[in-house]
Amino acid sequence: MTKEVLAMVEAKDVEGAEKALKKATVTIDRAASKGVIHKNTASRKISRLSSKVHRLSVAS
Repeated sequence: MTKEVLAMVEAKDVEGAEKALKKATVTIDRAASKGVIHKNTASRKISRLSSKVHRLSVAS
């Protein structure tokens, strides 16, 4: 999921990046709730992806 978000950001596709971010957020949160990754790691990943998408949307 994170690869999709990063690919959309690279392609400068704002709408696609936002949709991919929503999917990635759900997947990362689910992994954290099941104990696959630590909750702080999940939060950090979501935050970094969100900031990249936000910077893309502000730039365009």
